[in-house]
Amino acid sequence: MADPLSPEPADGPEPSVRAQQWARTMHGHPAEGLVRAHATSHARVGPGRTVDRLAREAYEREVLRAGATFAEGAGDRARPEEPDPERTCFERDRDRVVHSTAFRRLAGKTQVVVHPTDHQRTRLTHALEVAQIATSIARGVGVNVSLADAIALGHDCGHGPGGHASEDAFDAYVPGGFDHGPWGADVSLADLNLCAQTLDGIRNHSWSRPAPSTVEGEIVSWADRIAYCAHDLEDAVHAQIVRPDEIPAEVAEVAGRTRREQLGHFVRAVVASVAEHGEIGMSADSAGALASLRAFNYERIYVRPESLAQSRAVVEVLQALVEHFVAHPGALPDTVVPDDDPVRTAVTYVAGMTDRFAFDLAVRDLAWDPERLPLRPGG
Repeated sequence: MADPLSPEPADGPEPSVRAQQWARTMHGHPAEGLVRAHATSHARVGPGRTVDRLAREAYEREVLRAGATFAEGAGDRARPEEPDPERTCFERDRDRVVHSTAFRRLAGKTQVVVHPTDHQRTRLTHALEVAQIATSIARGVGVNVSLADAIALGHDCGHGPGGHASEDAFDAYVPGGFDHGPWGADVSLADLNLCAQTLDGIRNHSWSRPAPSTVEGEIVSWADRIAYCAHDLEDAVHAQIVRPDEIPAEVAEVAGRTRREQLGHFVRAVVASVAEHGEIGMSADSAGALASLRAFNYERIYVRPESLAQSRAVVEVLQALVEHFVAHPGALPDTVVPDDDPVRTAVTYVAGMTDRFAFDLAVRDLAWDPERLPLRPGG
């Protein structure tokens, strides 16, 4: 039997030159008691102690400003854990979110447009952009970047398929209504045993919710709004739904017309407001520009007739799926852990689906008419 690590090919067609070059790197480049990735490696840092968790916690105490959230040991978790040797508790949370199924599924979930094409955002790319903005603000302010990053990456993991319309679909089945923030913290990410501060920021990132308990959570609340206002507009411009010259003057004059200009302005506005007032916010002119941009997007993108029709189609198919699994619990896969409430079990399963999985399942198992699904672009 051929050695699977050997660069020598098994019987069959001769591999390409590129494949043979890649195979020769299988074992790396041994030298001087270690293995290097590159034969020409010259990166040197010198021997010495590593920067472990304790060193990073001490560094936080030295450099973060008053009011920042400090990492301590294993963190405040529902199920106690031993501290990680290398990572702070919030770095650990960030890693757990990135490697979670709920986070990966965001790649297949709607941001604004169902069936996104080309460069249109998905729920995953939105989360990454929120994290970039949140960490930029957190660095500029001097608070805990790792906590802001963990909250931002996890903030939308509670979203169902089809965008915000899924919340309307599931409202009928969840006492008090379905809210993606609490659902993400308390259901989608519950098995990760995240720190209380991370879960609080995820649970309360929406402005309609109670304020987060940490400065970093408040930063993510602003970062989320900054991100979607700027990038939803950019997507709409690329899709020729709106024109750049239609952007309201009060937005363009303060924050510019492009996504790059707007992000730069709004990030600096939050950092400057912290320097002046000692709390998270924006000056009145910057906040007014952001509000005008959001109102423009609301009218011209989110509630335009095509978007409302898309939302109605999403609500219909998701509710049909929930009712199907309530009536036929045996149709649920073995991997689903049943709740005491069969309705909640069905909602949990459907809310975790990607757009394509939900729509394909409806067509296959419910004989759903494809004409009743959200239209693909040009459909």
